[in-house]
Amino acid sequence: MSIVNNHDLPADLRAIQVETEGYARAYGLDFYECIFEVCDYDEISMIAAFGGFPTRYPHWRFGMEYQQLSKGYRYGLQKIYEMVINNDPCYAYLLRCNQLVDQKLVMAHVYGHNDFFKNNIWFSQTNRKMMDETANHGSRIRSYMERFGEDEVESFIDSCLSLENLIDVYSPHIKRREAVSRYDFEEGRDDDAGPSKFQSKSYMDDFINPRDVLKEERRAREEERRNAGPASFPERPERDVLLFLLEHAPLKPWQHDVLAIIREEAYYFAPQGQTKIMNEGWASYWHSTMMTQKLLDSSEVLDYADHHSGTMATQPGRLNPYKLGIELLRDVEERWNKGQFGAEWEECDDYEEKRRWDKQLGLGRRKIFEVRRIHNDVTFIDTFLTQDFCKRYNLFSYKHNDQNDLYEIESREFKKIKERLLFNLTNFGQPIIRVKDGNYRNRGEMYLTQEHFGVDLRLDYAQDTIRHLHRLWTRPVHLETTVDGRPTLLSFDGTDHSIRPLGGVPHDAEPKDRRRA
Repeated sequence: MSIVNNHDLPADLRAIQVETEGYARAYGLDFYECIFEVCDYDEISMIAAFGGFPTRYPHWRFGMEYQQLSKGYRYGLQKIYEMVINNDPCYAYLLRCNQLVDQKLVMAHVYGHNDFFKNNIWFSQTNRKMMDETANHGSRIRSYMERFGEDEVESFIDSCLSLENLIDVYSPHIKRREAVSRYDFEEGRDDDAGPSKFQSKSYMDDFINPRDVLKEERRAREEERRNAGPASFPERPERDVLLFLLEHAPLKPWQHDVLAIIREEAYYFAPQGQTKIMNEGWASYWHSTMMTQKLLDSSEVLDYADHHSGTMATQPGRLNPYKLGIELLRDVEERWNKGQFGAEWEECDDYEEKRRWDKQLGLGRRKIFEVRRIHNDVTFIDTFLTQDFCKRYNLFSYKHNDQNDLYEIESREFKKIKERLLFNLTNFGQPIIRVKDGNYRNRGEMYLTQEHFGVDLRLDYAQDTIRHLHRLWTRPVHLETTVDGRPTLLSFDGTDHSIRPLGGVPHDAEPKDRRRA
């Protein structure tokens, strides 16, 4: 089914866009040009299945997600009001059957997202022409399918997508290592360098650089080189597993390009996972502000209240990022308006005095713009979640009780709530895996380690992951993790999976407890 692209909005929607954009600029929002597309539900479900990019590469996963979205709408279980894409210009999709009040709300919400995409530092390294780039990706992968066969390419994409979360989400902002140039012919010549010498006049050289000292230093260097084992590979544990595979795995040229495409798109989408609470909270804050102060007609108040409250509703046992984001931003705004921050506020232990505290500083709006610029969800929660906020909104942490197979309230203590939130948000709640050795036991095998934070891996997921890694690496793959409090090594050699404890057992021992792949 073709997707309709029509930049010409109906006159009533065009008027709403012009009005909303004017109010957004007046409030100080700074955003890219915004292009709205009007779609019916089948079209918007298709676009949503592709992650917002209708010209993305073909894969069965997108068809599966389309079926889920379309059936959810058909059965009355869900509805997509809008979609907005981090791009310059920014593309947003409106549902054709929305009421006019919903279109106002959606447009105001979109301008909040647009401002966040442009100004939040965690999006600063993303590709702002991703709409064109995904079309390029789709064209290249379609050409590979024509040349090498659809089943072969799609099967390889399956393996790549199974590994797409094995990236270093902070690497776009941190220089982990020096870039290596293929033209750097001087690399590796330090081994032949002589002992270090101080600069001196020729007649003072024997005094400043004694020959016996230089001779001893040369001898020590040669001894160190003889005793040194093979260089570590990689030099330090590599968190970006996909990059390690691109640099060292024996991939065919088309496989290398497909993996590079999957990695590039994974890095593009990563900031959206890192800022889900902040991004939705920021957009909700501005649609709420613009609707209640500028855009609403009196006849639309009840419909707006009904739809807004539905968006903010929190289901039992689930965290609503819209609700948490908007309320925490409002809390920050109120605290900085009233001066409820700093050493004086923190040292005050009089409940009544703190309840009446209002220095009328009026710094709230400026502060939330600063928060929008520099924070992600982890730093936002860590910096601004307070004990008073948790009490006001009755927040609690919960966990699964294995005895009765039910989820139960774990704690209402502020420290525990904050720890649980931060734990679930760090790395999107997924395990952190690093490549420790690319030549394990000098056999070209891959050895990975997991940073264990008290939660064991699901063994079926872990074994599927190392199986897909083996397909790209083509040599046995090992993953060091912790199972039931005991260091454990998971391995896959291309035929069998093995699980063996590491406590007191040498790494090079033969595997035990084998099972067929």
